[in-house]
Amino acid sequence: AAASGAQVPSPGTAPRGDPGAAAAGALSGTVEIAPELAASVKAGDTLFVIARPADGGRVPIAVSKVPVGAFPMRFQLDDSHAMNPAQRLSQAGSVVLVARISRAGAPIGQSGDLEGASAPLAIGTGGVALRIDRRLP
Repeated sequence: AAASGAQVPSPGTAPRGDPGAAAAGALSGTVEIAPELAASVKAGDTLFVIARPADGGRVPIAVSKVPVGAFPMRFQLDDSHAMNPAQRLSQAGSVVLVARISRAGAPIGQSGDLEGASAPLAIGTGGVALRIDRRLP
């Protein structure tokens, strides 16, 4: 299935070198926003890129939080973004990435937030294209 969501370049977490490559144990790519939602993004909004277990688990394994910038935005998630040091991204089999723009700056989705998600991805995948393409009810 094609990834949907947004492409996100994030200061401090942008991959070095080839933007299509991801380090072992990491995920990298870009977050873009669907044109019909672009006008909804405001200065001060926060972009989250969240890795959840592909088996349907809701507890995030890793999270990146950056101020919204110009799209497409680059992102990289690695063990430094782990929510729990005992559950590292590099040890996950596969994950689903969620890109969310939050007006409140909260990682938990709220009504009106903009979001997109990927198909399951193997750790080490680079060149991921997330597209933010829906508004949460």
